[in-house]
Amino acid sequence: MTNRDEQVAAHWAGDDIAARLLTTLTAAGKDIDALTVDDLAPVDAFHIRGRAATKELATWTDVRPQHLVLDVGCGVGGTSRYLASTTGCRVVGVDLTEGYCRAAETLSARVGLADRTEFHQASALALPFADDHFDVVWTEHVQMNIPDKAGFYREIGRVLKPGGQFAFHDVFAGEGGALRFPVPWASDESISHLIGIDELRSLLSDLGFATERWEAKVDASIAYFRDVVERLRKKGPASVGLHVHMDDAGTKLPNLLRNLEEDRVRVVQAVMRRDPDSATVA
Repeated sequence: MTNRDEQVAAHWAGDDIAARLLTTLTAAGKDIDALTVDDLAPVDAFHIRGRAATKELATWTDVRPQHLVLDVGCGVGGTSRYLASTTGCRVVGVDLTEGYCRAAETLSARVGLADRTEFHQASALALPFADDHFDVVWTEHVQMNIPDKAGFYREIGRVLKPGGQFAFHDVFAGEGGALRFPVPWASDESISHLIGIDELRSLLSDLGFATERWEAKVDASIAYFRDVVERLRKKGPASVGLHVHMDDAGTKLPNLLRNLEEDRVRVVQAVMRRDPDSATVA
C-alpha cells in the first residue's frame, strides 16, 4: 500500500468489525444465528439513503442470474449480498480495508451467501482481475478518497466487458466552496478528493462510457440526512445505523447535511454502458 492507501484504510478500520456489528445487531434484538440480508441492511448499507439507494440503482441495471458483478469498495459486503440474494448473480467485492473484507466474508456466511459472494483486499487503482471480465461493475461512495480519478474509472472500464454496465452512486464537488470537515469519508482535506460533475461527465465520456441513466440525488439526500440528524438530536444514536461505522457521527453527519444544503457537495446516481465495439480501456 502507498502511504495514502494506509491513511484511507486507517480512517475506515477499527476493531474486529464483524464482532462489533454482530454485537450491535444483538443489542437491536436480532437473532445473529438466524440473520437475513434484510436484517443486516441497517449496518451494512453505509452510504447515503442506505439500502433504499441500492434497491433503486439495482432497478436501473439489467443484472441477471448468469452475470458476474464486481462491487468496488464493497465495505462489509452489503450491496454484494443484496445483489446476489435478489438477482441470483455472483458478486466479487474488493475493498482497500482488509478488516472489511473479512467482515464481509463472515456476514455472507451468516446469511448463506458464501457460495455467491467473495471478497478481496485490493486497491481500486490496481484491480486483480483480467480485462473484459465482469458483466456489471458497481460502486457506491468510494472515489471520494481517491485522487487519481482517471485511474479509478479507467480500471473499471478495463475489467468491464464491452457492452457491460457501470452503476454508481457517489458524492462529488458542488459549487458552494470548500467542505466543512469532518465528514464521514475524511476528517480533513488530506484524504478527501472530490471532482465536479462536469469534469466527471467529461472523464467518463473520454473513457468510452455512454450514459444510460443519470440523476442528481441532492434533494433526496438532504431529506435523508435531515431525518437522521433530527433523530440524533432528539434521541441520540439508534442501536443500529450509519454511525456504527464512524467515530464522531454527531459532528460528521450534520456537517455532511450542511455541505449538501450549501452545495459544497452533490450526489449523483447513474448507469453507464461501455461501448460494445470498444477495445479494452487502456
